Amino acid sequence: MGVLNITPDSFSDGGRFFAPAGALAQAKRMAAEGADIIDVGAESTRPYGAQAISADEEIRRLRPILADVVSLQIPVSIDSMKAIVVAWALDNGVAIANDVWGLQGDPDMAKLIAERRCPVVIMHNRDRADPALDIMRDVAEFFTRSLEIASQAGILQENIALDPGIGFGKTQEQSITVLARLSQFRSFGLPLLVGASRKRFIASISPSEPDQRLGGSVAAHLIAAKAGAQIIRAHDVMETLQALRVASAIWDRE
Repeated sequence: MGVLNITPDSFSDGGRFFAPAGALAQAKRMAAEGADIIDVGAESTRPYGAQAISADEEIRRLRPILADVVSLQIPVSIDSMKAIVVAWALDNGVAIANDVWGLQGDPDMAKLIAERRCPVVIMHNRDRADPALDIMRDVAEFFTRSLEIASQAGILQENIALDPGIGFGKTQEQSITVLARLSQFRSFGLPLLVGASRKRFIASISPSEPDQRLGGSVAAHLIAAKAGAQIIRAHDVMETLQALRVASAIWDRE
């Protein structure tokens, strides 16, 4: 899953692809590099300092670029916490909803996903990090609640993937713990998605700016894949895919 941020305040790429021409060029680049999904987001959801925007503004940012990204003929997901934005995106060719509040934010999200019968990524999140928290238990309980909401709304089980939300509502140590113990979430019997790309926890181990965290991102994603992650969400598609292919070839000889 290649990341396309159409935002002026993304932590990872600082608005590099905010302009439609730049966004489309990046989408084409990721498609050419082998992305299976392009994840488009028009509102920064970074854990610290993100500026909330209205649904109208989110759609305004998406409108000039979304049709062109959809025309690339690979599945597109919409990274949004607002049901009205997800509905608009689905009406305009998007195939997947990526909800950073795991159906527990917008009360209309679950009903929408059920009605549209589209795949949804349920991500764990918290309003703030709590260092005293048992993070593995918290993520598991959050997933359980989200899956109850999904079931009550009529969302098909086969349309759900789970994302433990690396860097969201977690201390740096907690993000590392989630990655180290990721395999525990396989007990839910659903595909796992991991997006560790350029996240702050990498800098807590090896001081670096977001665009200097490729090595750490790849390391985290290889560990996640080994633990059972079936979808990797990354900014650097070519490098991540090459690493995954080489690692997979080696793992096959074990």
